[in-house]
Amino acid sequence: MRKVVIASSNPGKLREIQAILAPLAIEAIPQSQFDVAEALEPHLSFVENALAKARHASRATELPALADDSGICIDVLNGAPGVHSARFAGEPKSDARNNQKLMQMLANESNRHAYYYCVMVLTRTSFDPQPVIAEGIWHGEIVIEPRGTGGFGYDPYFYVPRLCKTAAELQAEEKNAISHRGQALHELVKKLLWSPL
Repeated sequence: MRKVVIASSNPGKLREIQAILAPLAIEAIPQSQFDVAEALEPHLSFVENALAKARHASRATELPALADDSGICIDVLNGAPGVHSARFAGEPKSDARNNQKLMQMLANESNRHAYYYCVMVLTRTSFDPQPVIAEGIWHGEIVIEPRGTGGFGYDPYFYVPRLCKTAAELQAEEKNAISHRGQALHELVKKLLWSPL
């Protein structure tokens, strides 16, 4: 199997990525297995952060690297938390505190439209001049009370109207087929068929 290092230590992301890449005979190995520390994410855009993470992991392991940067964007908050989604409530990272802060900010808002955004960047080497880039967007809205026990992050509050479920109520296979990360990974897979590792 071809090996790709995943520039993430988030177990939820790793499960989703590994499930989608496995049929391509690509072994997705978390960077933690190589003792690679998390890269800094100082940029204001998702794509710049993902590229920085992929180059960092590829440089440290000398393997192709796949990184994503993703987050939830709320219309009434001018796109926030956006690239700061994982650390919205500060350090250390905490899904519970992030969700609590979001609920406080939306307490008096009627417009609760939101979307998850994900960009995937695959670099064949740390200096790859043509990284493979794919993106996905998943529209929904924020509900007041959490529902479901699956997923991670903001999933218990992210409601998908056409399914009448939150992201946390979806089975893993169902979520992977339609989520922002699933969309980006499926687009990435299509691109890899034409531009292999």
